[in-house]
Amino acid sequence: MLQRILSNDQPRSRVLAVLLLAVFVALALTPFIVPGVKALNVAAKILVFIVLVASFDLLLGYTGIVSFAHTMFFGIGAYGVAIASTRMGPGWSSILTGLVVALALSFVLALLVGLFSLRVRAIFFSMITLAVAAAFQTLASQLSDLTGGEDGLTFKMPEILSPSWQLFEEPVLGVAIDGRFVAYYLLFVAALVLFLAMLRIVNSPFGRVLQAIRENEFRAEAIGYRVVYFRTMSSILSALFATLAGAMLAIWLRYNGPDTSLSFEIMLDVLLIVVIGGMGTIYGAAIGSGIFVVAQSYLQDLLKHGSDAASGLPWLAALLSPDRWLLWLGLLFVLSVYYFPTGIVGRLRAARSAA
Repeated sequence: MLQRILSNDQPRSRVLAVLLLAVFVALALTPFIVPGVKALNVAAKILVFIVLVASFDLLLGYTGIVSFAHTMFFGIGAYGVAIASTRMGPGWSSILTGLVVALALSFVLALLVGLFSLRVRAIFFSMITLAVAAAFQTLASQLSDLTGGEDGLTFKMPEILSPSWQLFEEPVLGVAIDGRFVAYYLLFVAALVLFLAMLRIVNSPFGRVLQAIRENEFRAEAIGYRVVYFRTMSSILSALFATLAGAMLAIWLRYNGPDTSLSFEIMLDVLLIVVIGGMGTIYGAAIGSGIFVVAQSYLQDLLKHGSDAASGLPWLAALLSPDRWLLWLGLLFVLSVYYFPTGIVGRLRAARSAA
């Protein structure tokens, strides 16, 4: 049964299996084991990034297509829910309508981008997708009547997802069963289903062909595979999953703006997480997202404690200043790439095979 759920793609490493189980349990029990608004926001962000990063890995790690327009589809999903909820009012029909329209728009744009990738290769295609993403972000900022411009859109969710809604007057196991609790587990279930769906896709015959195209496009075409079709389908599937991740973000934040879902910083974060976790693994999205988002969210707090503890050594206290958190985050990334050149998942699997 477990083999079917995991699409026969076993972790192939006991350490990796333990890490994956730890991530799953931690995310499943976050509201109970780590109380507080910040911990819940961090866990929700990890769930969104797991879907977003896995969708990008489907494109980059399995097909070998480097696109910087991935956050455009992420933003389309978030804006779809935001605009529909603003215009139609809070309700499940608004979310569904916004999601359907966003998926349809992403399908069309991904089809165009996918077909265009057949004409332009390597760095030229990457630069064009970067320009497309930047143009879309500018467009979202300019269409104030539709998107709220730079201020973005703040909207309401169905009552059951509203923080003011409560199922019980008294907390259960010390946790209030309110709208945020329900919204979090909605994201958890959605992320789990979408993650398993992508795992299934990459381990299907379709996924094997994508890997063949990544390794040698001409050989794959020579043995009879329609490279045009598979590359285009990969682009479309990746975009649709990214759109769903954007919708998840909008549902959680109840706000969306250009900097929230369309900024280039998000694209850089996705690239870093793919490299840290391991390209072409899908599992790397879960491991990398957990490590990166936790480091990004708590590194400043950790450095503050370290700086206070080292107050007797001014030079060390200055080095551990919370203002230098980006320096330490960059150092952690360099070390991870140096010691895990194939990502954490790739390194663990290679160590298992060597043993």
